[in-house]
Amino acid sequence: MSQKVVINTDIQKGTINKNIYGHFAEHLGRCIYEGFWVGEDSSMDHTNGIRNDVVAALKNLNIPVLRWPGGCFADEYHWKDGVGPRESRKRMVNTHWGGVVENNHFGTHEFMMLCEMLETEPYICGNVGSGTVQEMSEWVEYMTFDGESPMANWRKENGREKSWELKYFGVGNENWGCGGNMRPEFYADLYRQYQTYVRNYGENKLYKIAGGANVDDYRWTETLMREAGWLMDGLSLHYYTIPGDFFKGKGSALDPSEKEWYITMQKALHMDELITKHSTIMDKYDPEKRVGLIIDEWGTWFDVEPGTNPGFLYQQNTIRDSLVAGLHFHIFHKHSERVQMANIAQTVNVLQAMILTEGEKMILTPTYHVFEMFKVHQDAVKLDIDVSSSLYELNGEQLPSVSVSASMKDGQIHVSFCHVDHQNSTSIQIDLRGIEKNLGEITGRILTADQTNAHNTFEHPDQVKPVAYNDFTVSDHQIELRLPPMSVGVLTIG
Repeated sequence: MSQKVVINTDIQKGTINKNIYGHFAEHLGRCIYEGFWVGEDSSMDHTNGIRNDVVAALKNLNIPVLRWPGGCFADEYHWKDGVGPRESRKRMVNTHWGGVVENNHFGTHEFMMLCEMLETEPYICGNVGSGTVQEMSEWVEYMTFDGESPMANWRKENGREKSWELKYFGVGNENWGCGGNMRPEFYADLYRQYQTYVRNYGENKLYKIAGGANVDDYRWTETLMREAGWLMDGLSLHYYTIPGDFFKGKGSALDPSEKEWYITMQKALHMDELITKHSTIMDKYDPEKRVGLIIDEWGTWFDVEPGTNPGFLYQQNTIRDSLVAGLHFHIFHKHSERVQMANIAQTVNVLQAMILTEGEKMILTPTYHVFEMFKVHQDAVKLDIDVSSSLYELNGEQLPSVSVSASMKDGQIHVSFCHVDHQNSTSIQIDLRGIEKNLGEITGRILTADQTNAHNTFEHPDQVKPVAYNDFTVSDHQIELRLPPMSVGVLTIG
């Protein structure tokens, strides 16, 4: 069945904030240690202890922002343990993630160095759950105050003369759960107190992010906006795509049944409803949409790979994950007036990762390739679009089979598409309106596979990667695309 997409190129709908292509790196499993940090004594190719191959791969994505140190880890992390000479840093037990010993060799200085290498904005999450107001206040002073003070002087003693630029600061994480099991009223009061002492020093202006709701906890959003909305710049939202049951079995990353494939797409699309409803509540208190919705944890969550530490959340990454990523980006584009940042969980070796490592080996996942193809949307102008999609049906249930988004940047139009049907090919007719001249050169790239569990391995790292796409015809201002099953791609026009 042919499907119709109308893109009104002369109707602009705001800007797609590049920060929705953000990332998240927690002290969890092998994300920081082995993923980013190998230490200065490592025989691997590194710069000051940070893996050069991982940095090079991530720079190719134009990563706009990186969240750290958690996650649940953030509310048991005491930053002072992670500065100063590494040999004298306090060791701790990572009680949330595997019970392993954390040597604190990767701390504030190392994270800020990593962000400088990646040319990305740091987003630091402070400790409300087990920390103090003074501890959080002094961390901001340590990082951002450029004069003389106890914390600034200590930073200089530890080798950093000039203060860092820091924009994004989270006041706690998941305080409804691992960050303290708090009621929204209690956290709202704590947020009001803690954020008071998260100060702006000199020219450094902080964008303060309050810990928001878990999935569909609309009461949490209502309470936070009512009690503290005017004191925040952003409010977070966490939602993971889990085809199974969180506690009884989330489902296999590599062996999805037909039903699990469908449910994964269905649950990925549920993000649209969540953003719509949370945004409606935020609109009540913030009709100008000053406060950004910050979706700083999202992505697939499956059962860990057999034989790996269950606390390390290591899972493989397939063509299914790539479609989940593409669908999410299209939803974030749709809500670009309110959604100002998103951070996939997580960057390396954890959950829906960009990169997997094994010793000196490194592979790029299908999700990585979606981020790379879609980076053309970063800070682009969103175009008005209307999609009439055929339906993807399974056991009496239905979903749109195709999702499309369009933007304009540097004189080019970029149309990204996701086709979620795992069995059938389809066709899309794109009608580009508002263009008087010829369309010019049209090129495309596509990511697809023959099997629902298609993935990259260390033995076969290029099983799933983008290829040139030219299965389309052009007539005047119309383009007819023919899409294979399970495909995600980008068309560049002009």
